[in-house]
Parts: sequence; C-alpha cells; structure tokens
Amino acid sequence: MSNRFFFDDDNDTDSGEDNLPYPKPLPREAFLTPDFDPATYLSSLRNRHQTLEDLRTELRTRSQDISKELLDLVNEDYQDFLSLGSSLRGGDEKVEEVSLGLLGFKREIQALKSKVDERNKEVEHLVSQKKEIRRQMQLGRALLGVDYRLGELERSLMIMSSEASQNGKAGEVDHDPSESDEESDDSQEACSTTSRLNRHVRNYLLARRGMERIGTDHPSVAQQETRMTRIKNTILLDLGNALKQSSTGNDDQTTRVLAAYRGLGESQEALKVLRERRP
Repeated sequence: MSNRFFFDDDNDTDSGEDNLPYPKPLPREAFLTPDFDPATYLSSLRNRHQTLEDLRTELRTRSQDISKELLDLVNEDYQDFLSLGSSLRGGDEKVEEVSLGLLGFKREIQALKSKVDERNKEVEHLVSQKKEIRRQMQLGRALLGVDYRLGELERSLMIMSSEASQNGKAGEVDHDPSESDEESDDSQEACSTTSRLNRHVRNYLLARRGMERIGTDHPSVAQQETRMTRIKNTILLDLGNALKQSSTGNDDQTTRVLAAYRGLGESQEALKVLRERRP
C-alpha cells in the first residue's frame, strides 16, 4: 500500500475521489524532546487515520533519512579531520623545538637556583659573622666597663695598679689610710666618710656583677681577680678604720658602716673589728 501524506483541501470534488483526512508527515520536533518515549508517542497517534504498515514505512523512511544525514555529517567532519591532519604536518619539528627550548630554560633555572643557594649560604655566613662580631663588641664593652670601674676604684682608693707594680701582692696597698690621714686633711675626709665608703662598696659590687655576667672563666676576667682582691682588702681596711673611729653614740654612722660590711659579705669581719674597738 502506498503512503499518501500531502493532500490539498481544495482538491476534493473535482477529481471525483473521496474526501478522507489523510495523515500529515510526522513532525521531527516530536522526536527531539528530552523525555521522548516511543510507547507514549505511539499511543498519542490513536486519532491518526493511518494503517500500521504505513506508519512503519514512514518511520523506516524517516530513519533512513536521519542515517543519511548522520553519514553526511560524519563525512563532512572526516574531511575536516583530514584537512586538520594535513595542516599539522611538520608539527613534530615544532614540538622538538619547543622541547629543546624548555630544556634550555630548565637548565637556566637550575643554574640560577644554584647561584641563589650559594648566595644564600654566603648571606647566612655573613649574618653569623655579624652576630659573632656584635657579641664580641658587647663583650669588649663589658670588659672595658669592668676595667674602667676597677681603675676608678683604684684611683679613689689610691691603689697602685699591677702595671705600675709588677711585684705587688694581693691585698697590698700603696698608702695606709692612717698615714694618708696624717699627711692631708682632704685625703682623711675622703677616706673616712661613710658615704664615700658605701660608694666604693657599690662600685665594687657592680664590677663583681659585671665580671660574673661575662663569665669567671674568661681569661680577662680571671686576670682581674688580683685587682679585685686588692680593692676589696683596701675597702675592708678603710671600713675597719671608719668603724673604729665612729663614736659609740653615733649609731647612724655605725649602722651605715655595718651595712657596707654586709654588702661585701663580710659581717664576721665587722664583728671582729667591733670586738677590737671595745675598751
């Protein structure tokens, strides 16, 4: 049976044929819906005046047309693919050039990285040297501070330094405070004043703390122990004279002298002097 689709509504009585409603072609849009279901679509064709064989023939024809269109698209894409392959001829050489360029760039990066690492090591070494120099400078300042304080104490106490007397012994002084009192009233006032003695004690303790911060095992600090001993002995001698000369009723002066003894850690020496002072 032939499949008849297109009939003009005006061509009915003139030809003498029947005026039956022949079906129109199935629209392509009906097959393009996302939720297309064949059974549902066929059930919607119940009012279509068409035999099953004609419907099957129409669907077969439609399938052949779509297959032909698909084949044409594939052939067209294949031609484009072949033309693309032709245009890519010589790409191996370009890829090789790019690979060589990348390899050279990688070598340059590695060389720069090596230089950066080397420079980083140099900077770290210089920074460590700077820290060491700064530490040595701080140590030198501390040693100079201790030497300056000891020199001030020696000048104030009129002690001959080790440079001026190579044969000097620990605890030896150049001028006995009692002799100095007889020779000069100014010297007697400077050595016997309790405030001056307390200042000597404070400077001595500051010098001792400075040496401890540096480290008693440092060679320069160990060399200063002789001067420290000489200064301490001189201060103790002056404190003893001041304590002996203080009157019994002057408790304030006696207390200040005893405080100086206590600062030096020589409280037992103060008790010994007090026992000698008793009539």
